[in-house]
Amino acid sequence: MGKDYATDSWTNVGPSVLEKLERRLHLQANHPLAILKAKIEHHMNEAEPGVYRSLDSLNPVVSPKLNFDDLLFEADHPGRRPTDTYYVNADNLLRTHTSAHQSTVLRDRSSRGYLLTADVYRRDEVDQTHYPVFHQMEGIRTFDRSQFAGQHMTEAEALAAMGVKDGAKNPIQRQHTPAEAAAVALHLKSTLENVIKNVFASEKGLQWRWNEEYFPFTSPSWELEVLYNGKWLELFGSGVVRQEIMDNTGNSDRIGWAFGLGLERIAMRMFNIPDIRLFWSTDERFTSQFRAGSISSFVPFSKYPPCYKDISFWTPPTFHDNDFSEVVREIAGDIAEEAKLIDEFTHPKTGRASRCYRINYRAMDRTLTNAEVDEVQERLRQAVVERCGVELR
Repeated sequence: MGKDYATDSWTNVGPSVLEKLERRLHLQANHPLAILKAKIEHHMNEAEPGVYRSLDSLNPVVSPKLNFDDLLFEADHPGRRPTDTYYVNADNLLRTHTSAHQSTVLRDRSSRGYLLTADVYRRDEVDQTHYPVFHQMEGIRTFDRSQFAGQHMTEAEALAAMGVKDGAKNPIQRQHTPAEAAAVALHLKSTLENVIKNVFASEKGLQWRWNEEYFPFTSPSWELEVLYNGKWLELFGSGVVRQEIMDNTGNSDRIGWAFGLGLERIAMRMFNIPDIRLFWSTDERFTSQFRAGSISSFVPFSKYPPCYKDISFWTPPTFHDNDFSEVVREIAGDIAEEAKLIDEFTHPKTGRASRCYRINYRAMDRTLTNAEVDEVQERLRQAVVERCGVELR
């Protein structure tokens, strides 16, 4: 993206991920992710005209400070580990969430609200719902704290109003009065409920529920789920922004809420897209099915047969599933539909651990031959020995 970065012992991002950096699917007008993004932005701006500033072209390379420290992540949080996060080097990583830009926009103080949309990167398992690159939208809304002066409410009344069942696990922050915390939380809940009513406008008898949750950067915190096609679908993580974050960005006079949502999670249901890999397809049979401003159901253009291959090995103590998944992605690319752990055991005498994975190879645009899959599988066998330190069985 026009800048050189030195590699070091932290570098763990490979070519298959780097080549995705400039795709920015959320900016391609007729792409399902861009259609969903535009729909949410339009609703938010109609609901509160002039409040939200939209940003969607922010650099994906950020510092650990922006991605973790500024958001009050614990020093030992698993998200910081190289097994979970793509590091460019010790001082730079590929953002794992849109919240990596939260402190930057709050310091700017140019708007009362922000809608941040971006591609985000995480090392994860290989299957039809997980991909190393996906897209999020973050909403931030701030309020002048002086507007709540003179409003009184007991903590018990505020917790009841917000629907908080356990104030010890999901507390009102000590820096906030019960009245202002409740006012901001109720504004957040009303905003998100109206978003889902708009996004799922065609869904008859729409049902949703709020679940209390924990996030390092908000309190109280909630997840919002929608009952869609008979299943509860988690849409939003949200909450009242930790006042330390507001204070550290020069916003001691303000209080705010924030939410985050995964665009693929919603778009797969809305457009009936069965495999997350399809979002990255350039096949005209996929791309021609969608038009800006409309929601259409994906029509499968083919279903090619799968080809299964197993791989088993003895693992070293440092082995991590995400490291293996990363090797699969780098070697097989998008023809790897799933890598599933099907067996594991520990030898009773030696104490050595063994794992067996089944790789489901299936291309989205053609039938794979057994010979070419065998070639990929052999390269995978060699690579997992070299990169993960395993011993093949």
